Amino acid sequence: MATVTRDDVLQALKDFRDPETGRDVVRLNQVPEVTVQDAKVDVTLGLTTLCAPLWPELKQEAERLLAARLPAGTDVNVRIVEHHRPAEKLGAIGLTAKAVIAVGSGKGGVGKSTVATALAIGLSRSGAHVGLMDADVYGPSVPHLLGTTERPTLHEGKIQPIYVDGLRVMSMGFIVPKDEAVIWRGPMLHGAVQQFLKDTAWGELDYLIVDMPPGTGDIALSLSQLLPVSGAIVVCTPQELALLDAVKAVAMFRKVNIEVLGMVENMSWFVCPDCGSKHEIFGTGGAKKKAEDLGVPFLGEIPLNMSLRIQGDIGRLSECFSDPVSAPAMEEVCRNLVRNLAAKRRSEPPLPSLSVLG
Repeated sequence: MATVTRDDVLQALKDFRDPETGRDVVRLNQVPEVTVQDAKVDVTLGLTTLCAPLWPELKQEAERLLAARLPAGTDVNVRIVEHHRPAEKLGAIGLTAKAVIAVGSGKGGVGKSTVATALAIGLSRSGAHVGLMDADVYGPSVPHLLGTTERPTLHEGKIQPIYVDGLRVMSMGFIVPKDEAVIWRGPMLHGAVQQFLKDTAWGELDYLIVDMPPGTGDIALSLSQLLPVSGAIVVCTPQELALLDAVKAVAMFRKVNIEVLGMVENMSWFVCPDCGSKHEIFGTGGAKKKAEDLGVPFLGEIPLNMSLRIQGDIGRLSECFSDPVSAPAMEEVCRNLVRNLAAKRRSEPPLPSLSVLG
């Protein structure tokens, strides 16, 4: 068998594209260690936490690439370690995040806030640095879903987000008593969203998940004006009545130039706890078919699950990732979202920012 050298390994890895930047990991100095001993190759590959949910499959991808490029019989092992790449400030608002994801729906009652919160928790559990902004000012559900009644404080002129379940969270529900109604016009809503984005000490984030109000109101327009939004997710249920409104939500995001990253079908089926039979109470496959019709990625189906409802009601939504029914569905939605973002960046690498010297 031909002798393998370190240069052989690095040459093979030049075709492995960093899922955040879309560029060659060797050129980006993300291969800090290569050890070759006889027919055994050990590689340390640095990847950012933006793609943390994909680390297991990215490890396999790198190993397959090396196995195909190196002599037959070479024993290849890739170890993933964290590679830190600072996030850049987004627009004039000053938010430091690598991706801003809006989660919306065309109507209320489809579980949008539950999905948004579970998505944030899932990304955080995988190792990403995540903020969750509850922009549903009329019905802020995030504090209840996370089981916290803390009130934010000010430090050096910045609102300090509430830390819960590994997330940095900001919500109108932390400020307005839960039995009081918020009765605001558009300009006041815009001001609140701007303050939550600009005046909150979010720190450096991989993802900011924004739980939008239901319907097609002012908040999407405000977001599009304040900062570059990476994209939106539309949550709906399978029945035609809900899908009619989901189509409007997709149209709204497109009208304000926010790319729709995918649709999620919530309450897709129910498994009877007594007999184990599967019941599709609201129909089946409606969101997946509508996503195909609209040219939108489909991110996954989440079951109608009593455990998920109970965990949300008692403020322990993070425990849904220990539930054998809910967990696989939630994790798949997280992976599909990150997988689609990574595929886009690999196919269309963003231009690097250049400093201008005066």
